[in-house]
Amino acid sequence: MRHPKFRAVPYPSSGSFRILPETGPKRSSSFPRKPGFPLTSHSLAAAFRTWSLFFTHPSQMVQPQQSAERLFARLREIAPVGVAFSGGVDSAVVAKAAALADPNSMAFTARSPSLPASEMTACEELATTIGIRHQWVGTAELTRDGYRANAGNRCYFCKTELYETLYPLLDRYGLRTLVNGANADDAGDHRPGMVAATEYAVVSPLLDLGFDKATVREIAKIWDLPVWNKPAGPCLASRIAYGVEVTEERLSRIDRAEDILRSYLSEDGLPGVDLRVRLDPGDRARIEVPTDLLLRLVDPADRIRLVSEFLELGFRSVSVDLAGFRSGSANAFLPVESLTIAKNNQSTNPGTG
Repeated sequence: MRHPKFRAVPYPSSGSFRILPETGPKRSSSFPRKPGFPLTSHSLAAAFRTWSLFFTHPSQMVQPQQSAERLFARLREIAPVGVAFSGGVDSAVVAKAAALADPNSMAFTARSPSLPASEMTACEELATTIGIRHQWVGTAELTRDGYRANAGNRCYFCKTELYETLYPLLDRYGLRTLVNGANADDAGDHRPGMVAATEYAVVSPLLDLGFDKATVREIAKIWDLPVWNKPAGPCLASRIAYGVEVTEERLSRIDRAEDILRSYLSEDGLPGVDLRVRLDPGDRARIEVPTDLLLRLVDPADRIRLVSEFLELGFRSVSVDLAGFRSGSANAFLPVESLTIAKNNQSTNPGTG
């Protein structure tokens, strides 16, 4: 599918801008009238997606459009920027705003064992769709003792490695500052990586503007970004129970296990399901899927096949979490003191993340 391009259009006698598609739908007078014009469900659906940007009732468009314009204005103040680009909806929206604000902006993605293999091609394709320059950078978080130890502050060491790697690139490419995709919802969660962002003066435009995940998805939708409804996809290290050492082998094993599980559910026409394969102490695999899919995993024949494939990967046992999928469920096992300290650090620096 081709995604419509957008441009910044200034209001007359005003310093503000609107973000609009470069081209609109053709008038009815130019609509082909010859017999046999090939109307297919695919072409009609694509046309509807584009035309809906113009014919949606104003009351349904005004809030996301205003949010998009505020984000564009924020990026325009600091562009050109380098975007820490993970390929998720948050960094995608920031990257789109950065590209609109200044075509010299650039997106950087860390190539590391903690990135699922399936995300590599997806990141490149998304950057092309957005229209921003993209570059892979190698990171070496596994060489950091604090990262491998996998205590509650693991993300701090990961982000420190990322920002230390990215900052020298700003001068090389003529960029003014580094930005990330942290949003307002992150401020209330356990996010040690936000401390690293503070230390490196990384700007968090979504958080600065108070945009939560729902607002970010609305902006992504009106900009026709294909990841507007993409499930959250934190790094593979987040699946490893705190206190269990992070190793390249374990990260690779989790990646392959989630691919198997995703393929297993896709056979029933269920692609894009929120799922996790968590690695608990003792190399035990614990599967999380939405609760309405739990029975699917205990079907006798399929259960035997799934367990067999997981054991072949090196897990010692396989279980299904009856509580179902919960994003960030590993944080439930952190001491209350760790969560309190992290939250206080974040509230002290609310504009970064």
